Amino acid sequence: MGKRGAEGVAEETGSNPTDRGKAGSKRHLLTDQKGIPLSVVISGANRHDMKKLDDLLEATKLYPPLDVRQNLCLDRGYDYAECRMLLEDFGYIAHIPDKSKPVPAPGDPKRHPPKRWIVEVSHSWFNRFRRLLIRWEKLSLCYLGFVQLAACLIISRKLISNSLLLS
Repeated sequence: MGKRGAEGVAEETGSNPTDRGKAGSKRHLLTDQKGIPLSVVISGANRHDMKKLDDLLEATKLYPPLDVRQNLCLDRGYDYAECRMLLEDFGYIAHIPDKSKPVPAPGDPKRHPPKRWIVEVSHSWFNRFRRLLIRWEKLSLCYLGFVQLAACLIISRKLISNSLLLS
């Protein structure tokens, strides 16, 4: 039996706060507006999302052109000045709801439009690969390799389905 609460930095694992402290991993995912993965980073389950935003943006291989500003929608967990400055450095326009204000009622014009389902759909595509649903690999590089392979398969499937729709 492994040590509980072990550091796990090399393995990108950490004690999962929602699963009785068991060691677990988290996928940080950046997608386009249709849910196709652009970059993916793994970390321990106990890491806050905002701490991996820099790594996630660095892992992106397709940067927006310098003369065109891209919009990036994030959830309330990224409402920090460091995140906004980082997005500005990468050339994105940040759309982050204010975490200090209560969420307006559904239908209220001040309510931030929900976009989280796009990323959730992409996570469900990843979970269809049994190898990724439960992490069995001890080394983080092996697990990341399987996650990146799954991302390639997801992208190719979406491109094939779009080409079939166009023809």
